[in-house]
Amino acid sequence: MAIAIALILLALGSVLFHFLSPWYFTPIASNWSAIDTTIGITFWVTGVVFVAVAGFTAWAVIRYRHRSDARAAYEPENKKLEWRLLLITALGVAAMLAPGLVVWAKFVQVPQGADVIEVVAQQWSWSYRLPGRDGKLGTVNARFVSDTNPFGLNPDDPNGRDDVLVASPELHLPLGRPVKLLLRSKDVLHDFAVAQLRVKMDMVPGLVSYVWFTPTRTGSFDILCQELCGTAHFAMRGKVVVEDAGTFQAWESRQPTFAQAQARPAADVAVGKTLYATCAACHGAQAEGNIATNAPRLNGQAAWYLERQLRQFKAGVRGAHEKDQYGKLMAPMAATLVDDAAIADVAAYIAALPAAPRPAATVHGDAERGRSHFATCAACHGADARGNFATNAPRLQGASDWYLARQLRNFRDGVRGAHPQDEYGGQMALMAGMLVDDAEIGDMVAYLNTR
Repeated sequence: MAIAIALILLALGSVLFHFLSPWYFTPIASNWSAIDTTIGITFWVTGVVFVAVAGFTAWAVIRYRHRSDARAAYEPENKKLEWRLLLITALGVAAMLAPGLVVWAKFVQVPQGADVIEVVAQQWSWSYRLPGRDGKLGTVNARFVSDTNPFGLNPDDPNGRDDVLVASPELHLPLGRPVKLLLRSKDVLHDFAVAQLRVKMDMVPGLVSYVWFTPTRTGSFDILCQELCGTAHFAMRGKVVVEDAGTFQAWESRQPTFAQAQARPAADVAVGKTLYATCAACHGAQAEGNIATNAPRLNGQAAWYLERQLRQFKAGVRGAHEKDQYGKLMAPMAATLVDDAAIADVAAYIAALPAAPRPAATVHGDAERGRSHFATCAACHGADARGNFATNAPRLQGASDWYLARQLRNFRDGVRGAHPQDEYGGQMALMAGMLVDDAEIGDMVAYLNTR
């Protein structure tokens, strides 16, 4: 009897939990309400079967329980019962599969006139490419991928000259226009998924998959990679921002085209040397850093990373947090660089400086324990901590150890990486959260001092 009651309570509790639970689908923001209907049908079919099986099992436990005055009847076949079960099962399976096939037929048929946008995934970030005024995307090939051409566009294809490049995990879309997303991976298996839009599709290296949808309400919706793609898989996040047509066009006009990116003039090291004179007062003549002025070593750092940080200081992405006292000092200094060309010039000059001696260690800890912590970091920064442009990871080898420790604490405590436009800082904040206390940070930095 106890088992029968437990089965009944289990079935009843499951049904009540389904209907009363606050956890359900996120509010839909696309045309794919048919997907919700299909899943709803599946819930009803499987729910009815679950309750029926649980109820029958409870009844059978009571009805056919052991009794000393009863004997079991042997009945190896019951054709009537078998036909009924076969028919009911077939109807249930058909009720679950048929709606899904209908929806899938619509899911793979992209409507005429849909906007076409390419989504590019790599460990562990998202970027996007939109067609320019000609409405056509240029061709791409892996052999064209480089630091200056991360999308791998064919420079000889005229259709790609006006392609709009979005080197950010945030994709903007106009409200009410159908869009087809071409999904491409540069390295390993990824999966593009946006819960509110009801779209999800694997991204396979060497293939181009796709999804399509029509945004039906404005808002910002999280993009998640739902394929385990490496150690920082959980930090591979982006956003789809749906807005009115005017706001979308204004955003699109601010993004560079492939032609503009390729036409960018080379940085002028001589001009950068003149601009660096102000920076040298704190960072040193050879960018060797100075703990007395809280200025980290810049010598040995790649120009692309220095440029990004200077732009973020200038735009208020870095140095805006009330607890980032030293970042606040850098923000007005970056503002003296009048444009991106000036930022590129000074970054190029710093990157061209001859190697300075490694700074003396000021942070001490257990380097052996730090090595185990760094194993995760090595996936981006490299086993030797030399950095990696492909993963947007700066060089850590030879950096000022006191500065590394402070930045890890800032990332962990939300002082750095909390700004919505600091996409790479946001990833680092998640990673730094694995270092539970200052002792583990000290161990990590002590290990980096040995690289």
